Amino acid sequence: MDPAHKALLRGHRLELSGQLLVSDTIVPFLYQEDILTETQVEDIVSQPTNRQKSLKLLDILPSRGPRAFDSFLSSLEEFSWVRDKLLLELQTRPGPSSTGIWRLPDSVLQKVPSDRELSRLAARLGGEWEAVLMDLGLSAEALFRCRSDHSLSTHGAVLAGLVQWRRSDGKKATVQRLLQSLEAAGVHPSVLEDVLM
Repeated sequence: MDPAHKALLRGHRLELSGQLLVSDTIVPFLYQEDILTETQVEDIVSQPTNRQKSLKLLDILPSRGPRAFDSFLSSLEEFSWVRDKLLLELQTRPGPSSTGIWRLPDSVLQKVPSDRELSRLAARLGGEWEAVLMDLGLSAEALFRCRSDHSLSTHGAVLAGLVQWRRSDGKKATVQRLLQSLEAAGVHPSVLEDVLM
């Protein structure tokens, strides 16, 4: 997803979560358009309140590729006032700088991510989390253990895997290494930038 689109969704997060009823039309539409996986749909629908369902969707959307934002706008057929407001703001916002938003400084790239940063990343990773952890060097057995130890919490499973990677790689478990694995799994680098800000 384009960094400007991510910033827009983040800026309207609370407002959107209060106005949208995502499980009736929005989530089925995004699943039909191949933006959400079956697991992500279950994850969203299992949330206890409408607000939490909306927040979960807004957590997942930014990592779902370049078509995610336009598909999300298309899904807002019944919430046209929300769509119009987002589009209007997008047109009036200044464009992103041409230097690339997610160029992280070397000092950040070389550091080992903290527990807090790993937790925030775990919350933002969608269905690609297993591919990311495999790329970081976790075995299928370790992944299975993370999944079974945290069967009720995807966030817990992802965090356990990330912490295990950091423990086993030590000083080599850098932000730069994490960035490479995210890109290999098709996750936009700005997800990591959001986590580190």
